[in-house]
Amino acid sequence: MDAAKEIRYFSTGCGAVKILGQSGPARLDAGRSIPVPVFSLYGEIAGATDGEFLHIEEIVTRSEIYNWEIEPHTHRGLFQLLFLLVGVAEVALDGGKHALAAPAVVTVPQGTIHGFRFHPGTVGYVLTLAEARIFNRPEQQTLLAPLLAGPHLLPASPEVAARLRGLLCEISIEFNAPLPGRAISLEGLVAAVLTLVARLHLTAVHAQGPASAQIELVHRLQAAIERLYLSHAPISFYARELNVTESRLNRACRAITGSSPLEMIQNRLLLEARRKLIYIAAPISTLAYELGFEDPAYFWRFFKRHTGMTPSEFRVRGR
Repeated sequence: MDAAKEIRYFSTGCGAVKILGQSGPARLDAGRSIPVPVFSLYGEIAGATDGEFLHIEEIVTRSEIYNWEIEPHTHRGLFQLLFLLVGVAEVALDGGKHALAAPAVVTVPQGTIHGFRFHPGTVGYVLTLAEARIFNRPEQQTLLAPLLAGPHLLPASPEVAARLRGLLCEISIEFNAPLPGRAISLEGLVAAVLTLVARLHLTAVHAQGPASAQIELVHRLQAAIERLYLSHAPISFYARELNVTESRLNRACRAITGSSPLEMIQNRLLLEARRKLIYIAAPISTLAYELGFEDPAYFWRFFKRHTGMTPSEFRVRGR
């Protein structure tokens, strides 16, 4: 999909800060529908994602060109971190709109519809990297997996903000000056930034009280679902992946989301089905196979059971 095409996002909501979604086009202003293009970096047509992709720039670099407003858009295969160091911003995430004051961090996994309206003179950085880079070491998976489970708004203390500012400045220097050892230096600096952001997330989770362990488990499940939902793996597989029992996983999901693990997987599959039915002009049988269904008739029954409409009816209504 290039920048001229648009998608609608049907959000189920998740994150350390609850992000409530809505059907239909994302909105930054009430009453104004906004098409949501897929970009590599904002304003640049999306192409194939390099597994080693990394980019950093100051907020002013791109936002000033667009009068300090970045319209809602999404990225394929890229994870983005926005660091608000000085100033205020209005943040649109999957249909929800939030006021944000510095110092703070916004995490944006791939597929998340997001947009920003900055106060002129806002200072900060946008760090964009391939999601594949995040799990290049096994020991990072448990710590960083929740960052991929959904968008987060994370306030930062002045001390953490100062550390982040220093690290981001170093990343910017290394990124813009290809000196010997550049790749090694960038890997270490990015790992340090991701670790600090993951700690901010853990602080936010723990602040929510005794349910923090369950919240963390649900976030890990959401990240696993994002990777594996097309495989139609059973709940027992997810429980083994997360090293917990099925009953514990079920209790955590119902306590935090009100849904069972199976319902969470089905909701993600339905979200992708809706996207494909509206914006991919292919036979429904082809889309069924792309969604991991071995039999298009089963996809038809699955979709009607959960939405009350056949795939064909939904496609007509969505256009």
